[in-house]
Amino acid sequence: MDSVHAPDEDEQPGGSLRTADIDRARRALALALAASPFAALWRVSPALAAKAAVAAPADAPAAASEFTGRWVHAFAAYGAPKYGPDFTHFDYVNPDAPKGGTLRLKNPDRRTSFDKYNPFTTRGNSPAGVVIWMFESLAHLGADEPMTMYGLLAEAINVAPDFGGATFRLRPEARFSNGDPVTAEDVRHSFAMMSGKEASPALQTQLAGLARVVVVDPRTVRFEFRDRTREQVFVAGTMPVFSRKWGAGRKLDEIVTDFPVASGPYVIDKVDMPRRIEFRLDPGYWGKGLAVRRGHFNFERVVYRNYGDEAVAREAFKAGEYDLMKEYRSRAFVRMHAGVKWDDGRIVKAVLPTRYGQYLQSYQLNMRRPLFQDVRVREALVYTYDFDTVNKTRAFTRASSMFNNSEFAARGTPSAGELALLEPFRAELPPRVFGPAFVSPDTGGDPLRLRRNLLAARDLLALAGWKLDAGGTLRDAKGEPFVFEYMVPRVANVTDWQRNLRKLGIEMKVRQVDFALYRRRLQQYDFDMVAIVEGRFTLPQGGDLAAIYGSKSADEQGNSNFRGLKSRVVDALIDAMNRANTLEELRDASRALDRVVMWNFYQIPDLYSGREPISYWNRFGIPKTMAHYFQADTYYGLVEHTPWPLYTWWDKGREGAAPVAAAGRT
Repeated sequence: MDSVHAPDEDEQPGGSLRTADIDRARRALALALAASPFAALWRVSPALAAKAAVAAPADAPAAASEFTGRWVHAFAAYGAPKYGPDFTHFDYVNPDAPKGGTLRLKNPDRRTSFDKYNPFTTRGNSPAGVVIWMFESLAHLGADEPMTMYGLLAEAINVAPDFGGATFRLRPEARFSNGDPVTAEDVRHSFAMMSGKEASPALQTQLAGLARVVVVDPRTVRFEFRDRTREQVFVAGTMPVFSRKWGAGRKLDEIVTDFPVASGPYVIDKVDMPRRIEFRLDPGYWGKGLAVRRGHFNFERVVYRNYGDEAVAREAFKAGEYDLMKEYRSRAFVRMHAGVKWDDGRIVKAVLPTRYGQYLQSYQLNMRRPLFQDVRVREALVYTYDFDTVNKTRAFTRASSMFNNSEFAARGTPSAGELALLEPFRAELPPRVFGPAFVSPDTGGDPLRLRRNLLAARDLLALAGWKLDAGGTLRDAKGEPFVFEYMVPRVANVTDWQRNLRKLGIEMKVRQVDFALYRRRLQQYDFDMVAIVEGRFTLPQGGDLAAIYGSKSADEQGNSNFRGLKSRVVDALIDAMNRANTLEELRDASRALDRVVMWNFYQIPDLYSGREPISYWNRFGIPKTMAHYFQADTYYGLVEHTPWPLYTWWDKGREGAAPVAAAGRT
């Protein structure tokens, strides 16, 4: 699950500071685990590049209301699912992939050790692989269409027409690793445990939109929602489910070293705590014949080794200690993922494109501070940031939207649908909202263009009442200097930006604090400016955006409205997103919101990326078709797509080998 992050200048949005108590539930505090657009810089696997032909998703063929109020095999946020009830497998798998071999991996995040197996509590660290390989949910998100889930533990789904709840009918064959059937009471128990006070606070937050779970009968369970939105259907459908016998009789935070009793395809086989854990494919896995599972889980064993240092981990990869490495630093990917083993093909360097939309990564200005309450001042600061100089590796794209890399970003002038939403607020909106979409200023690395940007900033500051004194310091009408603090949890190189600001008489101080203090000051909104990555999406969610931009969250400490934004226009447009009944309505509301947020300069846009940069040892068989929405090596559950390489690739040394012999359940 994702966490707070202040990105380094050459780090892709994904080098997150992972902690057990801040995770995906706080998407506004979150990182996008997305990679960088490195294709122009590095040699990409031709086979993978051919699989990456991705087009913008087509409009959904029908409204979701046609698929509510009755039992269905799958549910899409808008329109019809891609695959019908008789489908046999997803297009992005090889249904006949051979089984066997060992997949060797490193910890996919910054956990360097583990001391428990329970991934749902705050204290301690669990192995990353526990959630990836052991836990399942009622439904599975398809990876080649926006926000569509197919029954997994559940054979059928019935969503209430008013989105007040959803009912799931469990498969009679669904079993936990101990052989027990998965029952409605297990689902209710899982929800009670993970939404209770012993669970991670962020997990509680993510489940807060679910009011309760009702056991209808042993195989039927109904979720009732506090928030009547489509998003809650997916939260309910992707919530991990585990057996009541896991730590029976104890509170969730008292379950520490008990191996999970879950329904997933793998069980823990060998452990060398705190550094190494080995999972074994359960030959009696109940779901291996399902359409949603065919072509998945092709390795007989999966071994994780934790490394305490990234440099050591990188050298271990080159030595062949593990098979696949996702790189989070663009410079490292350029300079260090190279050498004889790449040149002769033993290691393949690849940039895997995804269709994930990217929310903003930006420098967020705390408008609770009087310094940032004038829109002209905020716009001036946008002109001082020279992204083209910072983007030394040319690995990233400048953000110009709340919804980068997606069809939900504003384009051209407002459509009729957008205007219908914006017109009632025309008097309180900047005129530019009704013109062409916002585009971040650039320099192309040209000093003359940078000079023009700084002159534009100077003029805006003068209009806002700021003047240079005899010593070259910019001061307001009261004589106060223009000084602000950029708070970071680790070293940040912003010397170029500071130099640009000094030319205008502005001083930006960099304050580095430890992560515990950084998090506390964020929760208390005690800062001038911070860098935040707001996450990624397949379809933008109004619930996510309300936490980041909504007026209510601005006054609630511990929430995610770091900007201090209070706008009835923004609130109305987020509400319009929540009420959208078609993809077109969602698109219009999103684009209208995009125009309002970007033209009010509530932040200084930074960068985004929609790719996964990896190197892997050339020992994998790979499906002919790529997934569209996936991660390379991570999965944290709850409305999240699974790691396509880990789940669907196979050991090509097993091609033509005899199948792995089935054995009794253990």
